[in-house]
Amino acid sequence: MIPKSKAALEDALNLANEALTNLELIKTSLTAVALKASRLARLLNDPERQRIFQMEASGYPHPPDGYPPEIWKILHVVGRITQEKESKTGEVKTYAYWSSIEELEQTIEMNKARLTAAADPDVSVSSSNPNQFIYNPIGNKFERDAIQKNLLLAIERLSQRRAFLHAYLADTYVELKYSTLSEDVFSRLRQAVDSKISEKVLPAVHKLTAVYENLASENPENWANAVHSCRRLLQDLADTVFPPTEPIIKTINSKAKTISMGKNNYINRLIAYIESKSASKRFQDIVGSNLSFVGDRLDAVFQSVQKGSHSEIVDRMEADRYVVYTYLLVGDILSL
Repeated sequence: MIPKSKAALEDALNLANEALTNLELIKTSLTAVALKASRLARLLNDPERQRIFQMEASGYPHPPDGYPPEIWKILHVVGRITQEKESKTGEVKTYAYWSSIEELEQTIEMNKARLTAAADPDVSVSSSNPNQFIYNPIGNKFERDAIQKNLLLAIERLSQRRAFLHAYLADTYVELKYSTLSEDVFSRLRQAVDSKISEKVLPAVHKLTAVYENLASENPENWANAVHSCRRLLQDLADTVFPPTEPIIKTINSKAKTISMGKNNYINRLIAYIESKSASKRFQDIVGSNLSFVGDRLDAVFQSVQKGSHSEIVDRMEADRYVVYTYLLVGDILSL
């Protein structure tokens, strides 16, 4: 869930990069990384993930009568479920561990210290009786085995928590990085087109403002209005670069064809302008084809709304696409 504002997007990207670096280079505790992941989820408007990472850092609720269904489901999602086979009955039982990441970290450190303290003293046992068998004392072997078992279990579980956090942070970082690159690309295109439009097609500046405002709205009718603004923008551009004129005759597939160049034939006029300015047949074909497609769709939306029909009202994603298409076309045309 990508944040709407560019500032929030940049903050989230920087935080994801920082948390991922801390995790991969082990610059801080895993608890601190989990709290950063929680903050990242908050910036991304993801309360469910935020709550999960908070419980990863503080521990999961574990009432004496068992886990609530909601918590049990989350424990499955985050990979805290284990299965053990009963030695006597052979029955496989499912368990979950609720320990916080901080508790796992402290358990590892304490068991390392206990393992050192449980080392056997360096002693030598001997007897003056040459016929007596001497055995070294058993020492703390059983204690060390128990400590080592607990230590390895805590290390295994902490490694699972590290992998879980890394998967989230890495995926989120890539998604945010891609979103930033896409926005940067469109921002550069928009700035270049806006500056050219303000120089050559001054009336279109107000239509650009209307496009931005309508796209930001939550009202579907305003998204259709954004598409209408794109249509009017292309009309203004056509009036500037190729004003209405008498029909022209073109030879297409060895046949003469009359092409209307009136006020409402703005697509025809823009294609004629492209053909008059570009010597590249490839450029003419590509831009002309895209222009015809976008123009036909803009006209269809306009006409359906004029008739009171809602069947052709666009959704927000489609409106976004046509705004981008329009910018690309205007940029290509004004580059001639």
